[in-house]
Amino acid sequence: MSPLRLIHGAAVLVAAGSLAVTLWTGLEDRGVALAFGTLIAVGELTRWSDAQERQAAPLGAAGSLSYALLGADAGRPAQHGAAQVVTVVLVAALLGAVPHIWSGGTPTADHLARRVLTVGFAALCFQPPYDNRVFASWTGPAYPLLLLTLLALTSLCGAVLAATLAHCRSGRPFGPLLREELRGLLGIGSAVCATGAVMALAVAVAGLWALPVFCLPLLLVQVSLRRYAAVRATYRQTIASLARATEIAGCTPAGHAHRVAALSLAVGRDLGLTGPELTVLEYAALMHDIGQLSLVDPVPAGATAVLPAAEQRRIALLGGAVVRQTGVDAAVAVVVERQADPCPEQPLAARIVRTVNAYEEKARDAGPEGPLHALEELRLGTADDYAPEVVESLARVLARPRGWRATVPADAGARRTGLSDPAPGWVTHG
Repeated sequence: MSPLRLIHGAAVLVAAGSLAVTLWTGLEDRGVALAFGTLIAVGELTRWSDAQERQAAPLGAAGSLSYALLGADAGRPAQHGAAQVVTVVLVAALLGAVPHIWSGGTPTADHLARRVLTVGFAALCFQPPYDNRVFASWTGPAYPLLLLTLLALTSLCGAVLAATLAHCRSGRPFGPLLREELRGLLGIGSAVCATGAVMALAVAVAGLWALPVFCLPLLLVQVSLRRYAAVRATYRQTIASLARATEIAGCTPAGHAHRVAALSLAVGRDLGLTGPELTVLEYAALMHDIGQLSLVDPVPAGATAVLPAAEQRRIALLGGAVVRQTGVDAAVAVVVERQADPCPEQPLAARIVRTVNAYEEKARDAGPEGPLHALEELRLGTADDYAPEVVESLARVLARPRGWRATVPADAGARRTGLSDPAPGWVTHG
């Protein structure tokens, strides 16, 4: 059985069992359940997908974890158990996900499976011991530390689940995906955990009135993150427009930069690049030919891979100078400048751009056998020009059933604003 089916099957079993127990025993503390359910549903309604933010629904996640770790309401012991926690979270998440399912904007199955399993883990670790008064002697700072510890363990479980789901969906190596998820826990993930713990403690003392008060900071953080994501999207669009300058000027074929960027990102993911490294790779791949704008005599068909090494380096240096003038990250200019250096001296991103650019130039308009012949030429050139590990990674990417084209947006006006965003059809976070 594949890990994807195992995770989905476990989530279905937990959800079905919790629903059956709740229907059999009845819903306890209906006011509390309604308040937390409303909070979770609102959080799901505001869910979004972005490659850099690790929680797609921070408010819903915080509300779910808070309900799982709720031991009292205004001093009165809470009556709900772990099964009711999972049931309320599942129903609220499904209600909040209806608009997303209807619009087809973001997938939901992986998101709900991860939410059910992580919340079930937190509730099972807390509710039975709390009902049996195991934590009765935990007073002072010990009790908040207990909640934070449980939240940290739950977050680690969520990171492993998210990395596993992404690995199954995309075929990317598990290790880099897990590192991405763990790195995300230091960002908004820590805010979600802190808010969940504070809401559970506040409701235990002040009652449900504490919910809107302590949700407000996380709402403000979410608004700020979405604005930041919009700024990054505009920045990406600007770079994509600069990359098209070589096509408009007739220096390179239409779509060449976009194809090189998409395939470079697929190879970068296969080789374990993450986060900022993929962003630099994307920008450098989009702008790798921009130095041709400075040439008096254009290169035929923009094919730089067949030029003498000295001419390739001159064009690469011209391109790096142009990139530096645009104000783009200096790391992007370094990759553009060094894409024509001797292979052993290049950084990994420059090796990827050089190899993918050569493949695209050799394979285009070469007929059905073009890709195969292009790969063979690259393998023959691994001694001096192309990194063997990059060429083999390129071969693996091209051999996958879905292929690297899954990373290319089907519509330039769609929601995805950058090639390094997750491909439509699967979600990794939240």
